[in-house]
Amino acid sequence: MSVYTRFTSSLLFPLHERLKGHSTVAVRRELERTQWLAPQQLAELQLRRLNQLLQDAQRHVPYVRVMLAGLGLDCSGGDGLRELADLRRLPFLSKALIREHTAGLKSERGRPLARGNTGGSSGEPLIFFLGKERVSHDVAAKWRATRWWGVDIGDPEMVVWGSPIELGSQDRVRWLRDRLFRTELLPAFEMSPAKLDGFIAAIRRKRPRMLFGYPSALSLIARHARERGVALDDLGLKVVFVTSERLYDEQRALITSTFGCPVANGYGGRDAGFIAHECPAGGMHLTAEDVIVELVDAAGQPVPAGQAGEIVVTHLASRDFPFIRYRTGDVAVLDERSCACGRGLPMLKEIQGRTTDFVVSADGTVMHGLALIYILRDLAGLRAFKVVQHSRLRTEVLLVPEAGFDRGLSAHIIEASKSVSARRWRSSCSSSSRLRRKSRASSATSSAMHSEHLKESRIQHA
Repeated sequence: MSVYTRFTSSLLFPLHERLKGHSTVAVRRELERTQWLAPQQLAELQLRRLNQLLQDAQRHVPYVRVMLAGLGLDCSGGDGLRELADLRRLPFLSKALIREHTAGLKSERGRPLARGNTGGSSGEPLIFFLGKERVSHDVAAKWRATRWWGVDIGDPEMVVWGSPIELGSQDRVRWLRDRLFRTELLPAFEMSPAKLDGFIAAIRRKRPRMLFGYPSALSLIARHARERGVALDDLGLKVVFVTSERLYDEQRALITSTFGCPVANGYGGRDAGFIAHECPAGGMHLTAEDVIVELVDAAGQPVPAGQAGEIVVTHLASRDFPFIRYRTGDVAVLDERSCACGRGLPMLKEIQGRTTDFVVSADGTVMHGLALIYILRDLAGLRAFKVVQHSRLRTEVLLVPEAGFDRGLSAHIIEASKSVSARRWRSSCSSSSRLRRKSRASSATSSAMHSEHLKESRIQHA
């Protein structure tokens, strides 16, 4: 570890987190202790923290108070649940319920909350809120996983990303912070040959110790570097972190061979939290101290060991806006083995998750599908959406509006799409109250949407 990295990780970043009112440093230290606990000890820790969450939520969160009263449960007196399996007595929390009861899910303590949103490949936009406790735990969990790989905050890092939360924050304060932490952001939305050449040149110039980004985008960069005959395995990279999408074996092999270092897979979301991360021994470890993960079938019942099921998450650090038995819509398989690394944290054997595709403009420029998704997911009054690219010249956006949705936003969506692509293609924006979910097969991994009797209005992009 360099002197600057040690200074950043031990002094600069802790100061940064303290000024934001976060307890990240203390949480990370505790996580680095509890990761070595035996499975039974971890289960006891989970049960204790679960009861603390329920007790606090019953006292201060209207939605949970009403829910527990309806079940005849009283967790406020310290009795709580007797075993983790009792968690199944509580109902699931869906995206629809969060949208319906957003105000009732906020703690009456009135502590500061950060607004979060998600939508991703599910096509179901969701607005929720995060307290400082929750943010501290998620950042600490990611920090712990980063350190597993021999790198730390302050090591040179390049982030191949595309969320407007990141890309829209490049003001002077953000620029200074990234400079201090030696982080450089590469916007992943447009992946034209010229852009890819620029990304490769930037990576060679910076010589980062770690890369972070979408596996699809990093695979494109790796493949383009090979086609150009540019070496990227001589830069001293220690690890490539990937997240946000399913990682395929061929992507892992291509990235590993091109960059000359291992790939570390991560799984989580803004809503569900930092759920799991891969260690150098290959184990996909759950953040069990903070997150209880259940796998259920289509009927909501626990699946047998080794069988795929939908991931249901209870985040134990979410007292300000509780996520209790939250249905993620993603699919995974639990791993019953112990990891060779010696950590007692349980593992996922397989994450089927969801896949986010690329879109291609008329001139062949490849753009990440999230470029369009991010335009839609934060629009008020939009219950669901689907983006369909029929050809290079025509992309269709299907909307399911709710009461209060501004129909005039169709023009905004088309203009925003045009500004993202900056290239000529044909777009149509349609709405329907009868856009319905495709029934999920036992092995389904996506939540594709179908439409019926849609009225279309097409605008030619110039």
